[in-house]
Amino acid sequence: MSNAAAKLIAAQLRRKPDSVLGLATGSTPLGIYRELARMHREEGLDFGGVRTFNLDEYYGLAPEHPQSYRYFMDENLLRHVNIDPKNVHIPGGLVKDIEASCSEYEASIGQAGGIDIQLLGIGRDGHIAFNEPGSSLGSRTRLKTLAQETISDNARFFRSLDEVPRFAITMGVGTILESRHIVLLASGVEKSDAVRQALEGPVTSEITASALQLHSTVTAFLDDAAAEKLKRRDYYKYVESMRQVVGQEDL
Repeated sequence: MSNAAAKLIAAQLRRKPDSVLGLATGSTPLGIYRELARMHREEGLDFGGVRTFNLDEYYGLAPEHPQSYRYFMDENLLRHVNIDPKNVHIPGGLVKDIEASCSEYEASIGQAGGIDIQLLGIGRDGHIAFNEPGSSLGSRTRLKTLAQETISDNARFFRSLDEVPRFAITMGVGTILESRHIVLLASGVEKSDAVRQALEGPVTSEITASALQLHSTVTAFLDDAAAEKLKRRDYYKYVESMRQVVGQEDL
């Protein structure tokens, strides 16, 4: 799953060396970042002209904090490739004027020409980025209060539940939907309900990932466990097999 997604991203970079990537954190994209770093090291995949925008950052954590998303990106991808530090954009976890910072982040995405490929995971409750259930499907980058389920899910990365931040700065659903191509990844049976509701359920703010149904170009990479509750699973497998027959990258 990770290798297939990394291959798609690498193809984008080879077509357009100055591509703009929207990046995600957490355990889901780790395999992708390892493979992209390997491609850079062994195959010369060039990140010299690439610009990146991360989905989110915990509010209240300094960039050097081991659980900050800036630290995560540095450790798992950025220091392993030849990206220019000035082309890396991650929301600031310690900004004083939150509203102004969020507006500047949105403006920076626009100035870069928009995001070519946006990488996403999905929460057990169907959220994308930190757009918790009930978030506006037209929302923009902003400060968001985290749901108790999200706090509990992320507690495994901290020494205690009390250390988990209660707020995050996150791209909005509307911001994400402006990306030209969205890549969604999910693995494990614990994500199967969220995947089913996101891809086959009604479009609703209760499942913010369901807004992806409104986008023209979404590629979902799922393992068997995450896909097990999809009603049209057999058809999706058939589509995949036919895609290989006709040589189309996206159908």
